[in-house]
Amino acid sequence: MSGAVMAEKRVFMTGNEVVAWAAVAARADVMYGYPITPQNEVMHYWTRLAPKHGKIFLQTEDELSAGFATIGGVLAGKKCFTATAGPGNVLMQEPVSMAEMMRLPVVVVVMQRGGPSTATVIYSQQEVTLTTFGGNGEGFRVVYSTAGLQELYDHTIKAFNTAWRYRFPVFVLADGYQAKMREPLTVYDPVERGIEPVAPEPYVGRPGKPGADRPPGHYRNTYNTEEELYAVVLEQAAEYERVAPEIVEHEESGAEGAAVLVVAHGVVARAAKQAVELLRAEGLKAGYFRPVTLRPLPAEALRTAAGRAGRLLVVESAYGQFARLVRDALYGLTVDVVPLYKPGLGITAEEIASRCRELAASSARTE
Repeated sequence: MSGAVMAEKRVFMTGNEVVAWAAVAARADVMYGYPITPQNEVMHYWTRLAPKHGKIFLQTEDELSAGFATIGGVLAGKKCFTATAGPGNVLMQEPVSMAEMMRLPVVVVVMQRGGPSTATVIYSQQEVTLTTFGGNGEGFRVVYSTAGLQELYDHTIKAFNTAWRYRFPVFVLADGYQAKMREPLTVYDPVERGIEPVAPEPYVGRPGKPGADRPPGHYRNTYNTEEELYAVVLEQAAEYERVAPEIVEHEESGAEGAAVLVVAHGVVARAAKQAVELLRAEGLKAGYFRPVTLRPLPAEALRTAAGRAGRLLVVESAYGQFARLVRDALYGLTVDVVPLYKPGLGITAEEIASRCRELAASSARTE
């Protein structure tokens, strides 16, 4: 595999290690970061790989600095990324809002931890609202919610291409379980699989005289009048909505005629999928729907699946953050949406299956 960044092989890694390897495979140049559990090892592994692959790492004084340094690197034409969690994700929203306003291809990996505030350093799905619509903008960003380490590798690579192709900030939203657990997966050079990395280009410092040899670049995050901002936001909204169908991803099975459609995302979707398989083996009509992109959400596919099912069971390790996205997408439909919320706790397939049996039994009694 001459010229490949890495040979394709099976490995057994933690999620944090996977992110570092995937960033190398994606031809990332620089990581800026600040320590916060449970993502610390992303930085640790990156610093081990960086000297071997001609990469750079800079630890900044905080997450604000890491975010703005990432923006600076992108403006200079480098593929840059950062990683954070919890309170760090809160601080990261200011630079991400700037990247959203200036249409900069910033990549952020988030390993969710419990909240509010410092809370726990272990696991949750409580950073959904923050990551999908954080900051003081309109949420013109892409959010991939990964469910396992192979997907974490694949979508970290994809995040860089999506960011540089569409020029919107991109989040890879994982969690503390994925950060720390080990799983077998295949690492590979995307080029060897026909996935050509989108080449970066500088925003500033280009050769030639602006306005004479080349068009001038206007990269602004501040506007003088309401009308000026209004026009820019509408232009961004139109572009975001135009490309959204090219970005959205989801998984589903068994929605047609399902008595209960289980809707989940991220690592919880693994338990949901297993629960549905168990229920089908018992003869219960159960379906499964999982958005891979939380922003943009595959709303049309979700509405179609929900319209073919009896009830929806929305399962998440938060208190309704994901459910709010689901309910917003389903506005106008009469389908019954039932919650299974366990903020900050893992959710097993057995718990989901048990709740589905209860719902199926209650539906049978009312018929």
